Amino acid sequence: MSIENTTGNNDFSTIYTRDSLASDSGQDYDSSQARVFKIIVIGDSNVGKTCLTYRFCGGRFLQNPEATIGVDFRERTLHLDGENIKLQIWDTAGQERFRKSMVEHYYRNVHAIIFVYDVTSLASFESLPEWIEECSRHSVPPMVPRILVGNKCDLRGAREVSTFSAQRLADSYNFPLFETSARDPAEKEHVDAIFLTLAYRLKNHKPLRLKQPSESSFLQLAGGQEENTPCLC
Repeated sequence: MSIENTTGNNDFSTIYTRDSLASDSGQDYDSSQARVFKIIVIGDSNVGKTCLTYRFCGGRFLQNPEATIGVDFRERTLHLDGENIKLQIWDTAGQERFRKSMVEHYYRNVHAIIFVYDVTSLASFESLPEWIEECSRHSVPPMVPRILVGNKCDLRGAREVSTFSAQRLADSYNFPLFETSARDPAEKEHVDAIFLTLAYRLKNHKPLRLKQPSESSFLQLAGGQEENTPCLC
């Protein structure tokens, strides 16, 4: 299921159709002609950030993902209203020891932010104000769109965070709220809707094109060797 807040912020309407969800499947767009938007995905470790981004970019659930070291980078090009839009999705590390040298890179030239928590982990939900405050400390402009996402909704018997509590927090920040599951194939359209909501919003604001990160620069950003620690998504 996907849930969007009903505050007066009409800029955040969740706008998508089955045609727009499928419009980029099986097609190879010229990325040089696409406008590029940087989206960062942040939250505690093990909330399923990697699985969410992989579901959107790869179309399937990533089994046994390793812990993110520094940052993972994925992208997907969408064809929206006759225009190519490339989303550069930065999947950030949740553990402080993997983040300290990377934080400035996360927030530099960011166009949108997705805050993720695990509906089966109250601690990950209670950490959200700290993640939101981190954005403020790094001078992310208030006009940068932000979305709140509760992941792992397929684990209904283990839920610790109610939709009511999540909606109340989202309303306090005037964020849209989505609840979904990266694991459940039936939720794929809802995962897509999270990113499409941002894509439509960003498309209409026409920010400057980002410089494409090279493979070598990305490896330098990621840094170090990955650990074989499961994400438990």
